[in-house]
This record gives sequence, C-alpha cells and structure tokens, in this order.
Amino acid sequence: MKAQKRLGILTSGGDCPGLNTVIRSVVSHATLSYGWEVWGIPYATTGLLEQKAIPLAMHGLDLHGIDPLLCIGGTILGSINKGDTLAHVDEILAGYQALELDALIGIGGDGSLGILNQLQSQGNWQFIAIPKTIDNDVALTERMVGFDTAVNTIVDALNRLTFTAASHDRVMIVEVMGRTAGHLALHAGIAGGADVILIPEIPYSIPEICQHLAELRDRNWRRFAIIVVAEGAHIPLDSSCNPSCEKPACGITQYIADEIKRCSTYPIDVRVSVLGHIQRGGIPSASDRLVATAFGKAAVDLVAAGQSGLMVAWQNGRVIPVSLGRVLAKSPLPVDPNGFLVETARCMGIYVGKK
Repeated sequence: MKAQKRLGILTSGGDCPGLNTVIRSVVSHATLSYGWEVWGIPYATTGLLEQKAIPLAMHGLDLHGIDPLLCIGGTILGSINKGDTLAHVDEILAGYQALELDALIGIGGDGSLGILNQLQSQGNWQFIAIPKTIDNDVALTERMVGFDTAVNTIVDALNRLTFTAASHDRVMIVEVMGRTAGHLALHAGIAGGADVILIPEIPYSIPEICQHLAELRDRNWRRFAIIVVAEGAHIPLDSSCNPSCEKPACGITQYIADEIKRCSTYPIDVRVSVLGHIQRGGIPSASDRLVATAFGKAAVDLVAAGQSGLMVAWQNGRVIPVSLGRVLAKSPLPVDPNGFLVETARCMGIYVGKK
C-alpha cells in the first residue's frame, strides 16, 4: 500500500490567466495540509496517453519554487484544445493506471471537461473538475477562472482605441472572442463604454446600427463610436450576403464594417481591430487569483473527502460542489437576451440588437 496519496493535475482546452494560480493552490494545499504527492500531467490527455508526469511537489519539497505561479499567465503544464482524444480512450486509461494516480483534478471549459468526464466514467477515476474559460459559459457557477482578466484586457484595449477613434472621427469595430456566447463582449462592452455590442444570442440590423450612429452624431456631436462584436455574431438580418452562409468570406467583423459604410447616409471612416489571442494572455487579475486559489483548495478537499464526478462552483459568494453531469447538460451557457445586463446596456444607450 502506498504511503502517500498520488494526486494528478492537468489543464485542458484553451489557455487563460489563472491556470498557474490553480496549480499553485492545489500543490500548496495538497502537500502542506495532506502530505500528498502532486504530479502535473503535461498537455492534458496527451500526457496520460504518453504516460508522462512531472513531480510538482513531493516528500516535503520547499514550496518557494512555485510561489511565482500566483501571477504568471498561461499554464506551466501546457494544454491542448484539439485532437481526437476519444479515439485513444484505452491508451489514456492505461496511462492513468501506469502513472499510479489515486485521483485527478482537471481544469477546463465545458468542452474539455466533457471529454474528461467520459474518461473518468469509463476508467472509474476519482475526478474533480475546476471551471476555467474566458467565454464565461460554464453552467452552475457564477465565476470561473480567466474571465475577469480577459474582460480587463478588452476594456484596456477599448480605452486605448477610444482615444484614437475620437482623434480621427472614426468608428472602431473591435472583435472579441465568443463563438457561441457573448458574455465577454457584453461585459467588456458595458465596462468599456461601447456604443454598439453585437453578440450571437441577439439578432441585429445594419440600418439600425447606422441610425444609432447617426443619432449619436446629431444628438451629441459625436463623430466617433466604438462597436464591440463577438466573433460568433451572426450575419445581420438585413444582410446583402447570401442568407444561407454562416459567415462571410472576409470575416464577420470586416463584413459589418463594409455594410456600415455602404448603408450610412454620410461619409464614415470605419476601422476593424481583432484582439485575437491577446485576450487569453497576461497576468491574472486579483479576482481571478482569488477564484483560482479558492477553487484549488476546494478541489483538494473534495478529493480528501473521497468525492468524485463533481465540479467546484462559485455560488452566492462561496465555493460549493456541483454535479459535473448537471453542468455539462446545461453548458455552454448563453447570454440571456432579456437578462439584466442586456437591459442595463440598453438603458445606457448602447445598441444591443433587436429587442
């Protein structure tokens, strides 16, 4: 019988700020409070497939070496968000056994957690999930690792673009991430003072956008504007594009820019800025560090209590365990078109599509 519990941890899916903070929390609590060995699985299920693991802390190793993880973005373990994982189930399950793991903590979004949930079910693993995603679309949790930092990054970009837009009387269209859910665009757009926010959940009209921009110009003498577009926003209701196409060849944001210039009743200078992967990078915010640390601690305690098949979630100001199966049945979680934040945006004079 092993003298110590052997705990594995991995990060899966797209990277985001705060992953290393979770790793730090798990390692610190598991070693200091329980005396366990903690092994990092590199590149998620690829590490299990290849039977590779990195000793993060064991046998009383000084924890000073992992302290910097509190504020380093990305993940020291590496991650993957592609590949046919389920085609190698037997090899992955064999890898888990070969590494002699007693339990596994997986940090991921709804997609990667869904895959890990299938693996833990088939392999009868003790498994606890920690939610992370800049898309903010994991169900049954009010907060998740990475979202707050991504919003702050976008707001910083909007602050900078507003000055250049105002200086040159331009309409700046800023594309942010969010293929199926517009939480990132909505939160950052409100906080960053956007004039228009376009998200996948709410249809919109190009003439209505042009009318809104004209009203800003006529009413407030505003010759500039900021438009935030989620990458998953659909083609407009009154598009000149073939309605059967899901996305114009030039990309949704450039298409919107071209349509606005075509539709506007006065000359308008429109520029497009695609933030791309800059939204995933950077030092985690204080909020993300707090959530990541609390989630890591709670996940270790659930392992110690013999629990499995659960996800740690933030609800009503505290961390609680919820059924991972229930989470996956509801995710990805869209923006409520009639929700409080959409109503707030409209009350601030922001165009958020058709009511």
